[in-house]
Amino acid sequence: MKKILFILLIVHCTLLIDNCLSQWVLVNNGMGNLVVYTLSASGNNIFAGTNDSGVYRSTNNGTNWTQTSLNNRLVRSLSVNGSNVFAGTGADYGVYLSINNGTSWSQTSLNNRTVYSLAVNGNNVFSGTLIYGVYLSTNNGTSWTQTPLNNRTVYSFVVNGNNIFAGTFENGVYLSTNNGTSWTQTSLNNLSVWSLAVNGNNIFAGTGSFGVYLSTNNGTSWTQTSLNNYTVYSLAVSGNYVFAGTGFYGVFVSNDNGTSWIQRNEGLGNLNVNAFCILNNYIFAGTFVSLYRRPLSELTSIQPISNEIPNQFSLSQNYPNPFNPNTIIRFKIKDSRLTTLKVFDVLGKEVATLVNENLNAGTYEVDFDGSNLGSGIYFYTLEADPETSSGFRETRKMVLMK
Repeated sequence: MKKILFILLIVHCTLLIDNCLSQWVLVNNGMGNLVVYTLSASGNNIFAGTNDSGVYRSTNNGTNWTQTSLNNRLVRSLSVNGSNVFAGTGADYGVYLSINNGTSWSQTSLNNRTVYSLAVNGNNVFSGTLIYGVYLSTNNGTSWTQTPLNNRTVYSFVVNGNNIFAGTFENGVYLSTNNGTSWTQTSLNNLSVWSLAVNGNNIFAGTGSFGVYLSTNNGTSWTQTSLNNYTVYSLAVSGNYVFAGTGFYGVFVSNDNGTSWIQRNEGLGNLNVNAFCILNNYIFAGTFVSLYRRPLSELTSIQPISNEIPNQFSLSQNYPNPFNPNTIIRFKIKDSRLTTLKVFDVLGKEVATLVNENLNAGTYEVDFDGSNLGSGIYFYTLEADPETSSGFRETRKMVLMK
């Protein structure tokens, strides 16, 4: 009897370990619980800008961190250009430069501004400042010139070919097509834009309180996406996936250019996400309580179990059931079509969207984390074009027991 109990305990612990792997993990060894405002990567180096403790560096995918010699500044922004690492600081200390991956730093001649954002385009380095707009250096920070965008607070940049987009405080997005010689305010002109990202011809703007906007024509027009009532401090892109880091609501992911979004906070909770960085198949999230990491594959795809084409749709019973707090849901799709998998409480209120994308025929499984839910009965529903004659809808019950 003792042997059976021991084996069951091992199996139970193994399931817990496996489930815990499918989540955000705190990676702050050597850094501690510092606020991480910004992240940037070069080669196998990842740099983290912190609140009042300067820049930290990791060479092993965030497993360990070392404080660089820039160790007593609030670092709002980071950008990398070859072997040069630029750090934009708060409290009017301007821009610092390291030419040796953070071993040593020197303060550039832009030394009396608070720098919220940095971007590099070829030999041009752009600094977005508090109140004084955009500065440009063409010689790695030896000298700086204030551009005509000179009376705005600039929170963010993104570079798309010859186009430089600047996100500002309460004045939306500006565009320069000539390396800052001139700037044009786009039609997104009355919101604070904390973050910007580019994916092909798509430009994403993360705003204060109004979520994410999308432009498909270089800022001529903008459309508010369905993530429309959050402050979005950070954005990142990987393939067809867009990641949005929000204030107090964690991370949202879209695989259809913002038409739909799924909240993915397993292990993270509803934290402020200030910055993203993607390196070596990991995505890093800088938050107000340090740094988290997750395998990119966990967010960019549900797990395909088999490519064999099933002869019918089906939704399996989750396992384990009852569960606490993770469970696996497996289902089969017999042909390619738009598929959704959603979780509802006993009152019929939707509490999670696990899948919302076009899937090819095959067998899939999804890990559901109920950490943010209370104990009780929940229902999960799989739909595949349910309004058509060949559509499918099925609902099953599961029990969360904490």
